[in-house]
Amino acid sequence: MEPGNDGGRPKDLGGSIRVANVQALAGSAKNLEAEILHRYLRPEINGDALDDGDSEDIPIIDMSRLRDPLFEQEETSRLKFACEEWGFFQLVNHGIPDKVIEKMRADVEEFFQLPPGEKEAIAQLPGDLEGYGQAFVVSDEQKLDWGDMLFLFTQPPHFRNLRLWPAQPPTFRDTMDRYSLELKRVAHCLLGLMAKNLGLDPEKFVTIFKESQSMRINYYPPCPQADKVLGLSPHSDAVGLTLLLQVNQVQGLQIKRNGGWLPIKALPGAFVVNIGDVIEILSNGKYKSIEHRAIINKEKERLSIAAFHSPNMTTLVGPLPELVKGSKEYYKTLSFEDFVKHTFTSKLDGKSVIDWMKLKP
Repeated sequence: MEPGNDGGRPKDLGGSIRVANVQALAGSAKNLEAEILHRYLRPEINGDALDDGDSEDIPIIDMSRLRDPLFEQEETSRLKFACEEWGFFQLVNHGIPDKVIEKMRADVEEFFQLPPGEKEAIAQLPGDLEGYGQAFVVSDEQKLDWGDMLFLFTQPPHFRNLRLWPAQPPTFRDTMDRYSLELKRVAHCLLGLMAKNLGLDPEKFVTIFKESQSMRINYYPPCPQADKVLGLSPHSDAVGLTLLLQVNQVQGLQIKRNGGWLPIKALPGAFVVNIGDVIEILSNGKYKSIEHRAIINKEKERLSIAAFHSPNMTTLVGPLPELVKGSKEYYKTLSFEDFVKHTFTSKLDGKSVIDWMKLKP
């Protein structure tokens, strides 16, 4: 794995106020009864109507069929439907070796079982996104999410700050290196087909998202008042494309669908893929990012790994001229750096970032 340096890596994008480690809070019955818990309680989710939806309703895309001349056209049409009508789908037969995925899962689980001091050794620095901690905490009054995370820039290799990459387990860095390369390959395949489905040159999205990848590794401890807290507040992803891996078998992802929250049951070995805000903007609203959230289990921890694929910081984010012909632009244009700075200095709040980017009628 190549060593990290500061050449061109994202920085000064905003950070999060340091708050208590949720894994440590969850491990103490005293803390769970203490006044500190009030910052996590969400009265507004009481009585939230959850759809009785089945994960089979979520489109399933078979990557092996996308690559097979006999089935490519049919499966590409299914991908187009998933992007236009859902913004979410599950990807199966993606070609990433099982041993790569299983090793990534094992190393992530081992990292979060380390003693608190070892995890704190790679804690986020003030004003920085990377490292172990939380994100989107911008005030001392806001409600907090019931979860911890490890955020890392993973591609290109020179963006990596290896000081913040776990040294334990000892295989973590090499495992993440291999895993991130495999995901980059899969994402580029999907991005090419998505562009083609929009009538663009297949290389258009691949070029825009060719390098920048980051990972958010989520740890959601159990909570006795699971129905009163959220692991991750409702939001849409301020990136291009997200590929999510469920690390263990505890489910918790829900998407906003028809006015309710639809639970997604991740299929074994599949990735849950979703359109991000940047593709919504580039496509001038033809593909839309979807609001989603994470709920908590009362008895078991949940872990997941979200891989984000984004433009370089200097890239202008706005409706592509090819997709505006004959219609008006619905979103403003600005650099991805400014877009990210706005995102990370705000709390998670549904599709507030997209609302901020929309041009007034």
